[in-house]
Amino acid sequence: MPDPLIEQFRIETEPFYRPVANEVALYEAAYARRMPVMLKGPTGCGKSRFVEYMAYRLGRPLITVACNEDMTASDLVGRFLLDKDGTQWQDGPLTTAARIGAICYLDEVVEARQDTTVVIHPLTDHRRTLPLDKKGELIQAHPDFQLVISYNPGYQSLMKDLKQSTKQRFGGLTFDYPEAAVESEIVSTEAGVDPKVAEKLVQIAHRARNLKGHGLDEGISTRLLVYAGQMIAEGVEPALACSMTLVTPLTDDPDMRETLEAAVATFFVAE
Repeated sequence: MPDPLIEQFRIETEPFYRPVANEVALYEAAYARRMPVMLKGPTGCGKSRFVEYMAYRLGRPLITVACNEDMTASDLVGRFLLDKDGTQWQDGPLTTAARIGAICYLDEVVEARQDTTVVIHPLTDHRRTLPLDKKGELIQAHPDFQLVISYNPGYQSLMKDLKQSTKQRFGGLTFDYPEAAVESEIVSTEAGVDPKVAEKLVQIAHRARNLKGHGLDEGISTRLLVYAGQMIAEGVEPALACSMTLVTPLTDDPDMRETLEAAVATFFVAE
């Protein structure tokens, strides 16, 4: 009988992912040795989708944790909780993954406090253990367990970066927005929009990405292009769809909004 806990985290439907280089083969080799893997790249470039795709491809359950600055070590490993029967231990997502042999994905790990991320260290070397100090238990990770983390180097700062003692426990894969033809294919497939429309959306994104550091903190992501394509596929007028998905989320600066709207107008004339 399948374990209900494992099946809860199994991805049943193959996620769409378009390989852009040798990342699939490299990840498979890393997983074969259960090497911890670090994914680095800008927001919305496909890091999370890649992890989902690889979990499906490898047939492993996936437990994803969206890291944030308020996350504590107990949020990851677990804590004692009070219920009608008294005090009971509740495993956290990292502990659950280590027990059942899942891939544990810590998304935007630099958002977590450094004293929180230290708890992953014993799982990322030859020990592959997780000490539950509050419970007095030492967990030996399941043979199929793997740890994956991701972050956006563009948002690094002295206050938000991984310690070298953490970084050097991982193999690394670098992601970026795909070349224009591949990105157009992704947008067309994901959004269900005409390839020519997808090409125009990608050209708008390329213009916006050139403004990064010159008024924009971040360029238009592939994710936002898919959103724009989905709106257009729903019958929304393209210029309006782009304003909603490619301009408004990026900036509140009036001059920069005008610049982005002008880029949109180059390809989509408002009706």
